[in-house]
Amino acid sequence: MASQAQKDQLVRALSEELQEENLAVFLGAGMSVAAGFVNWAELLKPIAEELELDIEKEQADLVSLAQFYYNQKGKNRSKLNQLLVTNFCGKTEATANHQILARLPITTYWTTNYDKLIERSLENAGKIPDVKFTKAHHLKTTPRRDAIVYKMHGDVEHPNEAVLTRLDYEKYHVEKQPFINALTGDITSKTFLFLGFSFSDPNIDYILSRVRIAYDENQRMHRCILRTVQLKDCKDQADFEYRKRKQEYFVQDLLGYGIQSLMIDEYHEITEILENLEKQYRRDTVFISGAAHSYDPRTEEETHQFVANLSKAIIKENFRVVSGFGLGIGSAVITGALEQIYMAYGETIRSERLILRPFPQQATKSTNLAKLWTDYRKDILSFSGVAIFIFGNKLDGDDIVLSNGMREEFEIAKEKGLFLLPIGATGFMAKELWDEVIDDFETHNGQTSQAIKDCFAKLGDDTKPFNEILSALMRILNEINK
Repeated sequence: MASQAQKDQLVRALSEELQEENLAVFLGAGMSVAAGFVNWAELLKPIAEELELDIEKEQADLVSLAQFYYNQKGKNRSKLNQLLVTNFCGKTEATANHQILARLPITTYWTTNYDKLIERSLENAGKIPDVKFTKAHHLKTTPRRDAIVYKMHGDVEHPNEAVLTRLDYEKYHVEKQPFINALTGDITSKTFLFLGFSFSDPNIDYILSRVRIAYDENQRMHRCILRTVQLKDCKDQADFEYRKRKQEYFVQDLLGYGIQSLMIDEYHEITEILENLEKQYRRDTVFISGAAHSYDPRTEEETHQFVANLSKAIIKENFRVVSGFGLGIGSAVITGALEQIYMAYGETIRSERLILRPFPQQATKSTNLAKLWTDYRKDILSFSGVAIFIFGNKLDGDDIVLSNGMREEFEIAKEKGLFLLPIGATGFMAKELWDEVIDDFETHNGQTSQAIKDCFAKLGDDTKPFNEILSALMRILNEINK
């Protein structure tokens, strides 16, 4: 079983690939089984029974089993097609794993599965998938697509074109050549994470072999997560020892194809790893919540300079900034971010570094502005892993009052598991939020080092100059992203 350190190392490696937009995912049948769909053996069990064969004894060659049935039915595959439709057309809910993968900034998905779980998950995440399961699909591009989903064995709604029998596999390099070319290109240019995949598919074996021969020791290193052989799944101790030894040889063989395996004991560990990956990726994005009509006791000039320096420092440390363009604060956020972006990237504004979401100001007859702002805040905070809160006041008539909008953003951020950093030294709502967090730091931000707690304490000290507060804040950001 993999140690926590090994899991953390995998998360860091995958997070780096996400940052570089190099990560691709390959989903095997194991990912769909978790959603309630059948695996290949369960799919073909009725066929095995009709042929008077034992499905357990045919596990190693299910492709031939499908071919035997096809032959026995006079090369009529209607029963095979119906099996696909019956078993994969249900409105099964996507798993947490599918949902996380869809939310992450991954643009390339490969699968041998016939179901629609990953494309539906992408749609639910507000993305546009470009799904390809025929040769003709490679000739067109879905407008404004966010991700490509290659279904190399076909789609449940077109069962007659699905890859099922040994003959289908034998003709694959002729009838599905664009998939071979595309996957070969992706394998050599992207880092793949294989999930729920057994590596027994002849097409994948063919492609990986070609890449290994072509690049030998210079292959890109890919990752996969495999479940260790469990005694409870074996006939007896001898069977367990045999299968365990064979798996060890298999994992070693995968390294020759440039695939490094992480071994887990239970499938829920995959979800934990993906959750940590999403959290790690989001931790690189910082939401700045700020609103100020009054800057008392600070001056407007020094406050704007502090906010600009904060935004600039965040960009400089390779984080992303998300802002809702808050009153009295938003313009300084933009100024600091753009200054650093221009310094680092010349005349090119890197849109992924600065995400601006100005709040709508006018309601319409069909829109409740308060509800729209709540939904908008939830959307903004879904991009982020860290939330900074500054000042937090507004003018109500002739009175300066605490910002209820900042309070709502704090509660949403807390619910979404963001790391909460109210700068209490700026007073107003930020001070109220800082008091709440420091009173129960672990509940709000989880287990952290004493150094982080000490730095957080400085964020509430209004006697400290802004440069010391900024230094403490940036140390926290860098510590939680190690």
